[in-house]
Amino acid sequence: MTDQLTVSVLGTGIMGAAMARNLARAGHAVRVWNRSRAKAEPLAADGAHVAGSPEEAVRGADVVLTMLYDGPAALDVMRRAEPGLRPGTVWAQSTTAGVDAVADLAAYAHERGLVFFDAPVLGTRQPAEAGQLLVLAAGPGEARDTVTPVFEAVGSRTVWTGEDGAAGSATRLKLVANSWVLAVTNAGGETLSLAKALGVDPDTFFDAIAGGPLDMGYLRAKAGLIRDGALRPAQFAVATAEKDARLIVEAGEANGVRLDLAAAGAERFTRAAAQGHGDEDMAAAYFASFEEKASD
Repeated sequence: MTDQLTVSVLGTGIMGAAMARNLARAGHAVRVWNRSRAKAEPLAADGAHVAGSPEEAVRGADVVLTMLYDGPAALDVMRRAEPGLRPGTVWAQSTTAGVDAVADLAAYAHERGLVFFDAPVLGTRQPAEAGQLLVLAAGPGEARDTVTPVFEAVGSRTVWTGEDGAAGSATRLKLVANSWVLAVTNAGGETLSLAKALGVDPDTFFDAIAGGPLDMGYLRAKAGLIRDGALRPAQFAVATAEKDARLIVEAGEANGVRLDLAAAGAERFTRAAAQGHGDEDMAAAYFASFEEKASD
C-alpha cells in the first residue's frame, strides 16, 4: 500500500469539511460530495475534487468516510453511491447514527462486501479544523493499516473499542460521552439564565468556583459564547445536539434506563431551535429558558 490514499468524504458540513481539508493536507487524494454542493465547493481550493454525485465520489476510493446527519441519511447516500463502490472498500462511518442505525449500516456494508468501521468522533468545529478530534473506532484488525492514516489525519488520537464495527461499541461510547457534553452544555445555560433572572453578575459565579472542583474550562467556553453573542458559526449546532440527545434517550429506553436529564435537555434544544437558534452553537439552548428570544 502506498502512503497516499484516495479518500471519499460524503457530507461536508461543519465536521466533514474540516476532516476533508485535513485529509488533503496530509497528502491524500480527496473527493468530496454534499447534498448542497455549495458547502463542498470551497474544498476545491484545498485540492479536493468536488463530485457531482455520491457514485462519482466513491468510484475507485480506498476509504469512504461518511459524516452525515444521521443513520438513515448515511444509508441513503451509500445506496446512491452503490454503483461506484467495489468489494473490499473500507467504509469509515463517522456519523453519530445511534446503536440501531449502526447495525443497519453494518448490515448494508456486509451485503455489499465493504469493510465496515464504526468510527464516530468527539470534538467540535475547532478541534476538527485543527485535526485534533478524538476518533472512537471499532473494526477488523486486518484492515486497520488502511484506515489508520485517515484517522491520523483527522484526529490526535484513536481509541479502539473492538474488532466488530457492527456491534456498535464505538457508537455506544460516543453516546455516553455526548450525554455528558450535552448535560454540561444545558446546565451551563440554565445557570446563566438563573443568574440573569436573579440579578447575579455571572462573573461573581465564576469567581466563586474558580480553581475548585466545580470549575470547568468547557463551562467557561460555552458561557463565553453566550455572553459574547458569539454563537455563529456554530462549533456544534443546536439542531444536531437535539438529534444526538434524542438518540441518547432512545438508547437508554431500549436498555431499561431512564435518562431524565437527557430527555429534558432534548426538549431544551427543541425549544431553542423553534425560537430560531437551530443553526447556532448548542450553547444557544440558553434561550430555551425564556419565553421569547432573548437579546443577551
